[in-house]
Amino acid sequence: MQITQTTIQFPDIQLQTRDAHKLRGYFGNLFKEHSPLLHNHYADGSSRYAYPLVQYKVVDRIPALVGFQEGADLLVSLFLKICELNIEGQHFPVQAKNIQQKQIELSVNQQLYNYFFKTLWMALNQENFHKYSMLCDEDKKQFLNRQIQNNILSFYKGLGFRTTERIMAVARLEEKQTLFKNQTMLAFSGSFTSNAFLPDWAGIGKAVSRGFGTINLIE
Repeated sequence: MQITQTTIQFPDIQLQTRDAHKLRGYFGNLFKEHSPLLHNHYADGSSRYAYPLVQYKVVDRIPALVGFQEGADLLVSLFLKICELNIEGQHFPVQAKNIQQKQIELSVNQQLYNYFFKTLWMALNQENFHKYSMLCDEDKKQFLNRQIQNNILSFYKGLGFRTTERIMAVARLEEKQTLFKNQTMLAFSGSFTSNAFLPDWAGIGKAVSRGFGTINLIE
């Protein structure tokens, strides 16, 4: 299945990785009349629980917006209207901005792809955190492998891609601590290998709209 992806970057602006959620707040408010895809809330205040088709990231200190399918087209329509970033009252005039739109073929096949996490991967919710914490080291590895498989399936499902092929994943990860909504959470850095093809800058796992779980293919 072929999908559309749009990436907008602001190379002259430097932010911290943790500022990604502030990007989300700024753009979600600035363009709130345009689409619920920008902030995952409908006009009546209810939440959109599907996979986020617009994601906000700070990777290597550069802020970026990534959109898929309808989100990709939405970012193209808004590109010329972005003149500044306002991060908690600090104004950053946009001197330069880059946009790239491309078509990507999703597939699950016999080839193996190596990915690394450009931002921390949040694999666990409250329920499976307790399960994970009770496991021995080897079982933890298998548990996280299954989480990646499930995350890839969720990504595919969110983009309308169905596959009958079995998705495999083997991860090499390190536990990290991160602050999320003012709470200390367990997250992971590292890499994984899978037979599923994923586009660069896609997010998998929890809180991908806020920049977590951003992956890149290792060439």
